[in-house]
Amino acid sequence: MPTVFTHAVSAVALGTALLPAGAGLRPWILGVVCAALPDLDVLAFAFGIPYAAMLGHRGLSHSIAFALLLSTVVTALALRRARWSNIRPRIWLYLFVAVASHGILDAFTNGGLGIAFFAPFSRERYFFPVTPIEVAPIGREFFSDRGLQVLASELRWVWLPSAALIAVSLGLRAVRARRPG
Repeated sequence: MPTVFTHAVSAVALGTALLPAGAGLRPWILGVVCAALPDLDVLAFAFGIPYAAMLGHRGLSHSIAFALLLSTVVTALALRRARWSNIRPRIWLYLFVAVASHGILDAFTNGGLGIAFFAPFSRERYFFPVTPIEVAPIGREFFSDRGLQVLASELRWVWLPSAALIAVSLGLRAVRARRPG
């Protein structure tokens, strides 16, 4: 799995591309939290739930169905004010993509059992054919040389492309803002 920092960076890049200008801080914060939330499934280890189980690590919480459900619930509960009524569909799309990006990034890592993209309908787990991102260690091992290797890998494969997406998105916003009418 990529680190929580990388899932947050990805969510910020996606927000720059998907959220309308002036959406406010709340959708951004929700996107960052939602992008990291699937990894709460590591708590399953404490309850004796095996890694490969549907509720295990990279199982149901990393699925497309979970992304649909979480983005819908968060949008309904956290964005009820009239302020967001006109942009609520765009915010929902952003939250959905932010949550789904978690499993997508994890499927690019070089370790673990794969991602249950189609849970709960299928137990099968997947990786992408190319897995350039170093899998992050869980727990205290993160604060080691291995953790630094992971961050270097994430910088190359996620942070730099995210920075490029942010730059392009901001450039497009600037061009649109200068258009008359």
